[in-house]
Amino acid sequence: MLAQMLGAMFGSLLAWFKYKDHFAVTEDKALKLAAFCTGPAIRNTFSNLTSEIIGSFVLLFVIFHFTNAEIVDSKTPVGLGSLGAIPVMFLVWSIGLSLGGTTGYAINPVRDLGPRIMHALLPIAGKGNSDWSYSWIPVLGPMFGAGMAALLYLVLN
Repeated sequence: MLAQMLGAMFGSLLAWFKYKDHFAVTEDKALKLAAFCTGPAIRNTFSNLTSEIIGSFVLLFVIFHFTNAEIVDSKTPVGLGSLGAIPVMFLVWSIGLSLGGTTGYAINPVRDLGPRIMHALLPIAGKGNSDWSYSWIPVLGPMFGAGMAALLYLVLN
């Protein structure tokens, strides 16, 4: 988790460095925030939270099945191996197409929290606030959805 958080924060630092000039001439504070973290299209706590829970649940539940390698002869695992990244890519894409419009689909707490922290810390020209009143939704929603997916997977297997 720490490596993911540091990676997300470092990536945000690089994005800020690369687009510093663009941030300086962009007046829209919400647009600057959107470059770093997610935000709801319509602010509705229940709807936004359930969107993150459902997206994260689907992501983790399906990934558990992609990576469940069965042992055929007690030595040779059968599974997708590193090719499993390809269906996961399509899975993330389909979650984004189906649920992304509601919240920007963080579906991973680090994907939102690390960059949001960097938005708060970096000297971005003309930035607004980091919308901390919303920030708990893309953190707790994915955690809850992933936990439910893990529990259901364990019950079914």
